[in-house]
Amino acid sequence: MGERRRRGMQWSALLTGGILVLLAILPAARAEVRILPEAAAELDQATTEAVMRTFRAADEAIRARDLNGVMALYSEQYDYHGLKKPDMRKVWANLFDEFQDLTDTHHFSRLTKVGSGSKTIIEVTCTGSLSGLSKTGGLRVPIDSWYEEVHYMTFEEGQWRIRGNVGDSPRLMPFGTSPHPLF
Repeated sequence: MGERRRRGMQWSALLTGGILVLLAILPAARAEVRILPEAAAELDQATTEAVMRTFRAADEAIRARDLNGVMALYSEQYDYHGLKKPDMRKVWANLFDEFQDLTDTHHFSRLTKVGSGSKTIIEVTCTGSLSGLSKTGGLRVPIDSWYEEVHYMTFEEGQWRIRGNVGDSPRLMPFGTSPHPLF
């Protein structure tokens, strides 16, 4: 074996070992659902806790790869840029097929009550992300991220669920943007 090839193999082994050590010491991605101080100043404690329970249940369902548990987050009237609840089931099923170790974060900066009675909507302003370990490439990749996204939540069958997001649905999405349907 030539000297040059032997050195190349040594460098390759060293680089591979270094990458494995780096991956071992990097912190594992972790889920996080938290509400920022004063974010829910306009809501009563029981409503705030119920909204938080919905997102924590979704987080647990994602970690458990429980499609029905994730879908429980979505209202039957869910509509986001024309995507309905059955569309979201397909999206999540594909995510579970393509990724392992899905991890999400949700930081709530504002919760506001709009309307009253059965027409009450909670507007939840959220910044967060979803990432997963690619089954094909083996790398952790970002799947979705959002900043100050406002989710409409409605009370349905004893639970707060996402019904859609603030804003009109444009006929065409502007170049370089994509819809944010996941949360």
